[in-house]
Amino acid sequence: MSTCENKLDVDLGERSYPIYIGAGIHADASFYREFISGNQVMVVTNETIAPLYLDKTTEALSDYDVKTCILPDGEEYKTLEVLNRVYTALLKGRFTRKATLIALGGGVIGDMTGFAAATYQRGVDFIQVPTTLLSQVDSSVGGKTGVNHLLGKNMIGAFYQPRLVLADTSTLNTLDDRQLSSGLAEVIKYGLIVDAGFFAWLEENMDALLARDPIALAYAIQRSCRCKADVVEADEKEAGQRALLNLGHTFGHAIETGMGYGEWLHGEAVATGMCMAADMSRRQGWLSEQSCERIYRLMARAKLPIEPPAELSNERFLDLMAVDKKVLDGRLRLVLLRDIGSSLVTDDFRMHNLNETLSHYSH
Repeated sequence: MSTCENKLDVDLGERSYPIYIGAGIHADASFYREFISGNQVMVVTNETIAPLYLDKTTEALSDYDVKTCILPDGEEYKTLEVLNRVYTALLKGRFTRKATLIALGGGVIGDMTGFAAATYQRGVDFIQVPTTLLSQVDSSVGGKTGVNHLLGKNMIGAFYQPRLVLADTSTLNTLDDRQLSSGLAEVIKYGLIVDAGFFAWLEENMDALLARDPIALAYAIQRSCRCKADVVEADEKEAGQRALLNLGHTFGHAIETGMGYGEWLHGEAVATGMCMAADMSRRQGWLSEQSCERIYRLMARAKLPIEPPAELSNERFLDLMAVDKKVLDGRLRLVLLRDIGSSLVTDDFRMHNLNETLSHYSH
């Protein structure tokens, strides 16, 4: 039995699509019908998710010619080499331009399936069925797709919107505690960049979220998706405002790349990156000491790391940050905080404050 607690719309004109949030909806055929135009469906998932949810998903799609592609699980497999398996499966199955790809999994599967959809025969439809908290509140919404390169995270990709997002809250019951916390990092991010009231709600309800209270989780997912949809609607291809969604990511991507993909979870690296951005914002004279402490305290309560790995030197950090997509005309742009709920993208910061932030965390 499925229940849909919430429906949101991402308004992008011809590329608009709905986000449904509810329990059991990934296995309900009625949610898919309107958004699959042809008869061929390829479900892309991974070795962890397949035993849990693949059968029920394919049963819901029994009216279609369904094939599956199962990839290895982990950020370290988010590569062009592994992505090629999806193209091979599509070609062997003689999938046409009327095909629909379905991403059943977390952020890695969503990003890779979306990129395959954007590039297979120059573009076919795809549907996001995110199964982790992080992918439900962040990566499944907004149309960023792609893969990693050894020299930089998500450096090969495309903006390509899904037809539909089905955020099934029941899949969070099989998520391990570390993955749940990783997703909470992106939830906290929305409070920091645009929604101080949501940040305060998270301070009140963090224990309920960690205990997987279904009402609290559904509300956090809905409010996070609304925040992201509002930003994406205003700036689909990151010409300006959308870059606010990268709070903590320049520092965080440096951690992920520097430590080796998969060593730190994405949300763990971003959580630390947001703490570093808060520290730097304080040094700029923008963020109060009290606000910094609130941020560190909430991250710690969410069971997230608040300090970067000791293995990364200041010089290595700066080298990795210089490869970031937010570098423009040779200048590094960072997302910093004026206050909780108020953020900005800027290259107008004092370099010695960045160096002091990195030195503060060096061991």
